[in-house]
Amino acid sequence: MSTTPKVILITGASGGIGRACAVALSKAISPLVLVLSGRREAELQATAAACTGATVEVVPGDVSDEADVRRMFELVQSKYGRLDVLFNNAGVDLLNSVPIEDADMATFRKVLDVNVMAAVLCTAAAVRLMKAQSPPGGRIINNGSISSESPRPDSAAYTVSKHAILGLTRSTSLDGRKYGIAATQLDIGNAQTDMGGHAAKGCRQADGSIRPEPMMGVKNVADTVVFVAGLPLEADVQRLSILATGMPFVGRG
Repeated sequence: MSTTPKVILITGASGGIGRACAVALSKAISPLVLVLSGRREAELQATAAACTGATVEVVPGDVSDEADVRRMFELVQSKYGRLDVLFNNAGVDLLNSVPIEDADMATFRKVLDVNVMAAVLCTAAAVRLMKAQSPPGGRIINNGSISSESPRPDSAAYTVSKHAILGLTRSTSLDGRKYGIAATQLDIGNAQTDMGGHAAKGCRQADGSIRPEPMMGVKNVADTVVFVAGLPLEADVQRLSILATGMPFVGRG
């Protein structure tokens, strides 16, 4: 077993998928340094308290803000000298079931700032660090969505953002080759979280009806992130989908 800790940074770690993944990683990988980012410091501290067996750094901030991202990565570089895995997990869905013609454009831009630009800023900073560290290389995991392939009705802002993440993942995978940087898009469907749990009560389908959909426990997502994060860099997972069995996706609607 290596005595050098693996350093993993998770954005959006104050709850939901981010918290579940942080806890699962803390139990699965040793030695481990977890750097947890999010806007809600009290909730980040709660995530940190649930992570056993890992060194945890809590870095409150807004990852759509370039200064906050710079500060976070400077801390990682100065204190630990490397980054092995970045999980771009932070995201919002602020215009759920709102037709594009009725959407508030300021809110639409907010979705793009958090879902896209935050991942862009963190990816750029991670690549700078990963290609300069010794040995070079690392892994970037992006929280995508099955909406990056098949949208829900009236979800233009979220769908546009997740299609953009697919482009970011593929560009990172290609451009990162020469530095030993792998990139994975994890497309998630109907995980039971505060953000996604509404599907259990009913979601609008392509035919206009509203029907409850199957859900899966968020631990399934966490176990998948543990698997991808634990792979040696000789293995590259380009894209992986995990969704609740039976949810509308293949032939959605």
